[in-house]
Amino acid sequence: MKNNDLILVQEADFDINKHYQTLLHINPSSTGAAVLFVGLVRDLDDAKVEAMELEHYPGMTEKCLQEIVHKTHDRWPIEGIHVIHRVGRLQSHEQIVLVGVASRHRSDAFSACEFVMDYLKQDAPFWKAEITEHGKQWVDAKESDKQANKRWQPS
Repeated sequence: MKNNDLILVQEADFDINKHYQTLLHINPSSTGAAVLFVGLVRDLDDAKVEAMELEHYPGMTEKCLQEIVHKTHDRWPIEGIHVIHRVGRLQSHEQIVLVGVASRHRSDAFSACEFVMDYLKQDAPFWKAEITEHGKQWVDAKESDKQANKRWQPS
């Protein structure tokens, strides 16, 4: 991790603009792009999702996120990365994750942001349970997330 990186695992919501402004001002003379992704709790299944509960393993989670950020710096010349992931009970349509990347060029920022998100979905130790009118059900990893992660692997 570099001085301009931020990794947080928290229950509280986050302010997108605060992180955007921080990323923009990391190195104003060379930063040419800032890309932010914000994931939301959503309802995709037949049963209406009222909330989602996220659990994690403190210490292990942050270490994993640090490794993902380190891998990202190894692949792209970026100025800084912010990764904020919420835990606890989140209502439908609440913000769940923010990944922000500042770099000299947009292609690096977009690729790095997507890389971080793909690794978060596949490797980070978060456990999610959907709360519906039918009760609580743990969410399994999706095949589409596994496939998205594979494209970053060496051929």
